[in-house]
Amino acid sequence: MPGVHVLGASRIKVEKEIGEFSWTVGGRLLRQALEQSQLESVDAIYASSMMSGELEGQMHLAALVAEEAGQSGAEAMDIASVSASGAAAIRAAFLAIKSGEVRTVAVVGLERMSAGDPNPVLRKALHAVREADRTMVLKNATALGLYLKRYGVPHSAFADFAVNAHANGAKNPLALFQKEVSREQVIEARMIAEPLRLFDCSPVCDGGACIILSAESYKKGPVLLTGSGCATDRFVLEDRADPLEFLAARMSFARACEGIGRSAADIRFFEVHDAFNIMACLCLEACGFADRGKGYTLAESGTIRPEGSLPIATMGGLKARGHPIGATALYQAAEIFAQLTGAAGANQLRDDRMGPALMQSIGGAGTTLFTHLFEPSQ
Repeated sequence: MPGVHVLGASRIKVEKEIGEFSWTVGGRLLRQALEQSQLESVDAIYASSMMSGELEGQMHLAALVAEEAGQSGAEAMDIASVSASGAAAIRAAFLAIKSGEVRTVAVVGLERMSAGDPNPVLRKALHAVREADRTMVLKNATALGLYLKRYGVPHSAFADFAVNAHANGAKNPLALFQKEVSREQVIEARMIAEPLRLFDCSPVCDGGACIILSAESYKKGPVLLTGSGCATDRFVLEDRADPLEFLAARMSFARACEGIGRSAADIRFFEVHDAFNIMACLCLEACGFADRGKGYTLAESGTIRPEGSLPIATMGGLKARGHPIGATALYQAAEIFAQLTGAAGANQLRDDRMGPALMQSIGGAGTTLFTHLFEPSQ
């Protein structure tokens, strides 16, 4: 099966409000990525958005992005998996190229959360009957509360996840939040839902990003997408064998590594889905970077910082760069591409971190997990 190369990437600054339709942003991003990739066209365009149909009143987004970019005639599909929609689109593109059906795919992630009230849409990521009285915030507050009680750690043990994210976001001109925060600010921030505080949560925002993938036999690029995996878990936390084991994260990571000879020991940095700090912690444990009940120690010890042995959220992550939901995974992929091509500016990691990079994306509260692995092509 053909190798899958990343030829180019584009993204806009994450904002509270971008002030234009998501599909016009998508068309512009696609044109920019094509130019960087030195291509005039692609075989297929896959678009991801969780909310455009309800908040902007626009579905059929991929075909509209194709039209905006002068690519009408290309195969075009909308692909969704709630908060992991962008990662689902990347996996679909990876599989399409591996199958030999297409040579080049543009994956475009878009979200304009400012176009309406996103909360009713976010609730639809939960079980419509059994979790009708819950929200994503409450579900993550439950998980965090369980973690703190089981392992006997204080809430302050999680503070360095936010400190790291905001320190990295402060250096990223495309991040929503470009200001550092102190441990004290994180610990003393207002309560959102006991024990979840403000800096435990990612923000509502707008954004868009794009990557272009190619079959190795057609055109090589500076970065390879080497592995892709997906797995699911039960919707309701209480139905899981252990609510604090991110089973889908562990399984999707194993599936992405299967057949390519990679393991946790090979990973040089990790773009984690830190929509909530507890999610980052549980993903670190699930992938084998820390023992159960010890994920937070990677933040406390500085392991996750740019100078550490496993940098995460290198350009601010969902917490500081922002979490424009349908676009988030494309930001993660574009940021990995920037790191591995030496184009990350003030956020550039050391040369010894320029190896296999891990990306995880979460649909719901650990219900669906996508894992992707990227590596320099040379």
